[in-house]
This record gives sequence, C-alpha cells and structure tokens, in this order.
Amino acid sequence: MPTLFTPLQVGELLLPNRIVMAPLTRVRAGSTHIPNDMMVDYYSQRASSGLIMTECTMVDAHACAFMGEGGIYSPAHVAGWKRVTDGVHAKGGRIFMQIWHPGRAAHSLLNDGEQPVSSSAKAIRNETTHTPQGAKPYEIPRALRTDEIPRYVEMFRSAAQNAQLAGFDGVQVHGAHGYLIDNFLRDGVNARTDAYGGSVPNRARFLLEVTDAAINVWGAGRVAVRISPLVPFNDMVESQPEALVTYVAQELNRRAIAFLEIRHENHALPEEQAILQHARRQFSGVLMTNGSYTRESGEKTVTEGAADAIVYGRPYIANPDLVERFAKQAPLNEVNYDRLYGGGPDGYSDYPALAG
Repeated sequence: MPTLFTPLQVGELLLPNRIVMAPLTRVRAGSTHIPNDMMVDYYSQRASSGLIMTECTMVDAHACAFMGEGGIYSPAHVAGWKRVTDGVHAKGGRIFMQIWHPGRAAHSLLNDGEQPVSSSAKAIRNETTHTPQGAKPYEIPRALRTDEIPRYVEMFRSAAQNAQLAGFDGVQVHGAHGYLIDNFLRDGVNARTDAYGGSVPNRARFLLEVTDAAINVWGAGRVAVRISPLVPFNDMVESQPEALVTYVAQELNRRAIAFLEIRHENHALPEEQAILQHARRQFSGVLMTNGSYTRESGEKTVTEGAADAIVYGRPYIANPDLVERFAKQAPLNEVNYDRLYGGGPDGYSDYPALAG
C-alpha cells in the first residue's frame, strides 16, 4: 500500500513523493506583481515537495485582490516567473502555476477603478478587504454579460500559455474559494438564467471552458483543477454539493486531467470526508486533498486510498524542508503569523531547515 513517500505518476509527471505544496498567497511580488529574488528563494527552498503549486496568479492586470500577488499577463511576468521555475528545477523540483481571477473578491481601488465582476451582482457580505485606502467593504460586482465570458476564458488561456513560456511543468485552474470560477460554480452566488446559470451543467460550463482552454495549450496531462464545494470562505454556499462534485468530477475524468484537488475547510469534518469519498467514486484519476492535514492524518488518508496525495498549506509556510521533516518525524517550525502577508524575507524565506 502507498505511503506519503511512494512515488506517484501525475499526468505526464512522476512525483518522488505525495507531499504537495499548496498554493499560498504571501503577497511578496509588490505593485508590479512581478516575481523577485525573495520569491525565487522561497520556491526553490521547497523543491523537495512532490509538487509545488504557486500562489494564486493574476490572469489579467485588473484581476488583483491582495496588493502584491504574482501576475502572469505580460512578458515581464513571464521573465520573472522563469527565474522561479529555473530555481526550482535546478534543485530537482516540479512546479505548477495556479491561474486565477478573483471575481467578486477584487476591489476597484486595486484595479484602476474597475468594478469587480462575477456571475451575478451579489457582494461578499459582512467582510472587508485590504486596499490602498485601508479596509473597505467588498463592492457589489457587475454580472458578466454572456457575450463577455469568452474574453475571460481567453484570459485564462493566455495565462496558461504564458506559464508555459515561463517554464512551468503545468497549470492548476483555481475553481475554489469564492473567486470568479467558483462564483459561477456555486448557486449561493450564481443566479443567472442564461447558459451559465441554473442547472449544475450550466454552472460548471465556465470552469470546463477554462479547463479546455488550458488543455489546448498544455495537453490534459499537464492541467489540474481545484474546487472547494463545501468551503464557506468568501461568503460561499452550495445547495447541491454532491450533484456539483458528481458532474464536475465526471467531466474532468472524461478529459483525463493530471489531477483534481478537493479543498476542504477541515478534512476531518464528516461532511468533508463524505464529499471526498464521493469525489473518489466519480473521478478515477489522481485525487489530491487539502485541509488541515498532519503527517499522521495525511499518511492514513493515502494508505487507505481515500486520496492519492496530500496538499499541505500552513506546514509549508514555516518548513521549506517539510518532506525531510516528515521522513525523520522531526518537529516543525512555528509559523510567524505577523509576517504572513507582505513585507520582506522575514517570515517568508528565512525559516531554517533541519541541521545536517
């Protein structure tokens, strides 16, 4: 039976282990959204991961939500990320770019006055976001017209192509966490009455069009998808999570993508365990799972066959050598939460590896 340290074929890549680094927003790229020396160090330090996934990366100049996330919409961004991929590959690592549009989680103050867009004109309620003018309530987004949607699919296709030029090993389509694709997927936001709203197949249409666009660039074996059918982050809810997972997993299975990642609020919740089991039944490819796993719970999940690999987030923030620490059952560094977002290398690329 497999363990966290058993190699795994993922599409066209052979991973040396099943300990995967989650996409982690750290906001170190600055106002240009171009990767810098800190980011080269940060990602290359984590090259022993079975697979690295980058932070959510902007597919367009007006797709900013965090004041400093990376972008992939210009030659300068391609050149910046090429330094990152070269650094990771020089240490024998593998790295996918997560391509992303924030949808209604954006703010006009971060995007040259452009109103956020979504499937429907519903704002994120009772929350604020960071802007150059301080904390502001989320704005009511503009519902995309049907004839505009192909332009947004093209943003993702162009981002996938730029990721290829930047030397990545593949891309992950971010369909989770209440961002643009998830704004279409889940009916707590999507109130459309056109071909992109109503039924589960209609609500999944945008995700599948984006996925197909990425496949046309990369081939299916280099494209992954992340969904979070039960995660409430960004004021999200879905009335038919099993039906949604059934349709999406079956469609992605038919396309033979590299892997599907299920993002949980907490993997130990009974409803999250049930949705993972449901995804497993519907998707015969590589299934990854993410949500507050420890070494022990991750090992159990892989050994029992509930998933093929575990995606770790917080442990990777403070432990660039997480694979080695897990192998030796060594203690983990603590996260410096005061330096989680923005700033310099402190609390970012200065966490120590094990001695020797």
